[in-house]
Amino acid sequence: MVRFQVRTDLALEARESFEEDGVEIRGVAIEETYDEERDIRITKVCIETENGARAMGKPVGTYLTLEAPRLSDPDEGYHREVSKKLAEVLKDLLGTEEEKSVLVVGLGNREVTPDALGPEAVNHLMITRHVVREYGKAALGKEKVHLVSGIVPGVMAQTGMETFEIIKGIIDETQPDVVVAIDALAARSTKRLNRTIQLSDAGIHPGSGVGNHRNSLTRESLGVPIVAIGVPTVVDAATIIYDATGDRNAISPNLNGMFVTPKNIDETIKQLSFTLSEALNMAFQLSEEA
Repeated sequence: MVRFQVRTDLALEARESFEEDGVEIRGVAIEETYDEERDIRITKVCIETENGARAMGKPVGTYLTLEAPRLSDPDEGYHREVSKKLAEVLKDLLGTEEEKSVLVVGLGNREVTPDALGPEAVNHLMITRHVVREYGKAALGKEKVHLVSGIVPGVMAQTGMETFEIIKGIIDETQPDVVVAIDALAARSTKRLNRTIQLSDAGIHPGSGVGNHRNSLTRESLGVPIVAIGVPTVVDAATIIYDATGDRNAISPNLNGMFVTPKNIDETIKQLSFTLSEALNMAFQLSEEA
C-alpha cells in the first residue's frame, strides 16, 4: 500500500486542499486581490490560531502569495513589473520606512540548480553595510541608508553545521534588525512552478518541502523578526501522477522522494533570482524626504 502525501510549502495550496474536500478551517482567514494591469494575483492567508496552524500544518502567521502566470517566461519587462509589485509588498512586511540593519540569507545548495535560488539572489543584492561602516553614508551619496548584509550559509553536507547555527551566530555578532531568508520551495501544482512567490512572517523551515527537516528559522528561535521569500522550483513526482490519474494505487513506491523540475530550470533560476534581488533592492531604497 503506497502512502501518498501531498507535499507543498505554499500555504495557499494547503488551504485549497481543504476547499476541495469541502472543509472549512477555523482560525484561517483568506483575502484575495488582483492587479489587472500587471496580471498578478495576491492571496493573503492568515493563520490566526493554533487550531488553524495544526490543520494547515504551518505555523501561525501571515502568508502572501503572488501568482504571476508569465513569471517563468523570459520577459524582462514583465519581470520588472513583478519586482515593483513585490517591492511594495516587502516594504509593508519589513517596515523599511526607517533605517534598519537587514541580513539577507540565501538558503539552499548552490551546486543543485533548483535549490540555488537563494544563493543566486544574494549575488545580485546591493550590499551596503561594509561601505557605510567604513566610509559613512556619504560614500553612497545618501542621507539615509539601510545597512544591508548578505550570507549564503550552504547546506549541512558542505559545512557540517546546521543553517540555524550559522545564522544565529551571525545575528548574535552583527545584531540586524530583521532577517530576510530566500529559499526554493516545493509546490503541489505544476502550474505554480516558477510562477509563484510566497512571502511570510512566520519564518522558514529549510528543506521541509523535500522532506529534509532542519531547525526552523523563526522570530522565536533567532530573536529577530524574519521575512521568508520563496519560489516553488520543484514538484513531487507522485503528485503529478495522482493529478493525472486520480488513483492513489497508480503511484509507484519508486516515486517516493522523487521531485521534478522543468528542463529550462537553469535560465529560470537566473531570471527569478534577479527578479527577487531587484525587488529587495527597490524595497531597501529609502526616501530622502524628512
